[in-house]
Amino acid sequence: MNMKKTQFGFVISMLILTVFACSFNVTTANFNSAQMATDPQAENPATTFSPQDTFYAVIDLDNAPDDTNVRAEWYAVDVEGEDPNTKIDQAQLTTGSNQLHFKLENTSPWPKGDYKVDLFINDKLEQTLEFQVE
Repeated sequence: MNMKKTQFGFVISMLILTVFACSFNVTTANFNSAQMATDPQAENPATTFSPQDTFYAVIDLDNAPDDTNVRAEWYAVDVEGEDPNTKIDQAQLTTGSNQLHFKLENTSPWPKGDYKVDLFINDKLEQTLEFQVE
């Protein structure tokens, strides 16, 4: 009986050590708001852009520790001359609670079609903003 108790205690000890050794990525960080705009201050929110516009994703990040990673991944979803869901670019910031500005610009006019930006907090997809170029 003592051998079984010893084995049981060993198994429990190993489980506890495993739990403490694991790295948990729990955060209270969240987007209070996220929107597309034609300017970095989001004074002109938009979901439709002209081919010459710069795209801005403006995010209010709340409850975020200073080491929070926020990433924006830009996609051409259904765009003239591109394969569906073509990744255009990505950018990442490490920050705490703040207003964040991601932008995507082009040296030539944007092709007409549907676009999106996927927004991540610490590698977890939090929100997708869809927009069009007409």
